[in-house]
Amino acid sequence: MHSRFTLTRITRCLSKFAAASFFGWMISTQSMAATPKIGKPEKDELKFGFIKLTDMVPLAIALDKGYFEDEDLFVTLEAQANWKVLLDRVIDGALDGAHMLAGQPLGSTVGFGTEAHVVTAFTMDLNGNACTLSNAVWEELKKNVPTENGKPIHPIKADYLKSIIEKQRSAGNPFRMGMVFPVSTHNYELRYWLAAGGIHPGFYAPHQGDIAGQINADVLISVTPPPQMPATLEAGTINGYCVGEPWNQQAVFRNIGVPVITDYNIRNNVAEKVFGVSKAWADKHPNTHVRVVKALIRAGKWLDDQNNANRKEAAKIISQPHYVGADYAVIANSMTGVFEFEKGDVRPAPDFNVFFRYHATYPFYSDAVWYLTQMRRWGQIPEDKPDSWYQDMAKKVFLPEIYRQAAEQLIAEGKMLKQDFPDFATETGYRSPTHTTFIDSIAFDATKPNEYLQQLPIGLKAGEVIKDGKVVKKP
Repeated sequence: MHSRFTLTRITRCLSKFAAASFFGWMISTQSMAATPKIGKPEKDELKFGFIKLTDMVPLAIALDKGYFEDEDLFVTLEAQANWKVLLDRVIDGALDGAHMLAGQPLGSTVGFGTEAHVVTAFTMDLNGNACTLSNAVWEELKKNVPTENGKPIHPIKADYLKSIIEKQRSAGNPFRMGMVFPVSTHNYELRYWLAAGGIHPGFYAPHQGDIAGQINADVLISVTPPPQMPATLEAGTINGYCVGEPWNQQAVFRNIGVPVITDYNIRNNVAEKVFGVSKAWADKHPNTHVRVVKALIRAGKWLDDQNNANRKEAAKIISQPHYVGADYAVIANSMTGVFEFEKGDVRPAPDFNVFFRYHATYPFYSDAVWYLTQMRRWGQIPEDKPDSWYQDMAKKVFLPEIYRQAAEQLIAEGKMLKQDFPDFATETGYRSPTHTTFIDSIAFDATKPNEYLQQLPIGLKAGEVIKDGKVVKKP
């Protein structure tokens, strides 16, 4: 548990407005006439949860830099054991909010697994994950991967993995991979990568009590908490995994595995983590909610400012035990714009972690729709839904209206500029269909989710359901 209570708190509260430049004060004075000021927080002492991953960093920065205190919020951050515990504690009120997988508010609201209405008004980051294979699998895989100047050509497609999986299966040894949670970004990215290579990752059938996700699977995918990934790989329990940082770079540093592809090359610039709260909490604490989002927006901006100039400082902050607790060198390897694949194969990766640019913090409906399509693709949503359902569910869970209030306040206060944000006058909540690129080159148009699903070679199609372990047409 970690909180930031300082002896200078009262001084900060009294002087924070005086610290602004005269120019900033003039902007604020002129803008506030058109922007109603957010009222006092309904609750000012807050406890937020997180998992020990690099992308919890906006919470750490908002706390460490005093952005929460600027909003008269006094925050404690507390690491959680796993994603289920974290979600349950937000739902039951033990936590006021948390660093969440983008799929968690959506999964719980549609009723897959834990059922509760959870919402988000802030996207914490884009990208930030990778798929890592054991050294033994990598040695086999790289025999077939084309090279240039002695190094593998990236991105590496899952096609090269197919023969290895088939060889293991024929020997009675199923190929096993880990991911962090059934509705995690990692699960959908891993499945997308495998399916794009012609490898079936398996279906879910929650309506029949099957939530393992291994029906018809060529690869057995199971849940492993992020910090335990390297040890599980080293023990030989799994052949590989998909996880966020620093646990892919940890495999490189410990010489136990090789990251073969980042999620940026599987599908890029879609919401990765979000800040989630229960709908009941949001309804009860509207001013507090906007103030939290204001602080997090400033943290995201700081993290991407001046071409990631603050990332080394950020890596040092979260390397502390009460945050991520991994070596600074491991964290910095991905956070500072590079990524190491095979030992010594360090490549530029300026967008491996994105915390603000590309309007990263804005909760786009289109990102929510993409996750919902993947839930339907793999059977977590058992039956067809009309396009309108996807749009309605996205709007039920992602709350850009809260984000806009926070952004307008920051502009009015002179802390941010209008050009830092989407054009709220014309913005619809849907990114351009060309915004995200996929490893299989299939375009995603969030306004036509069913049309998109029909294009994917592996996955449930219109009218299909899982019955008794088989894909059948619904009568």
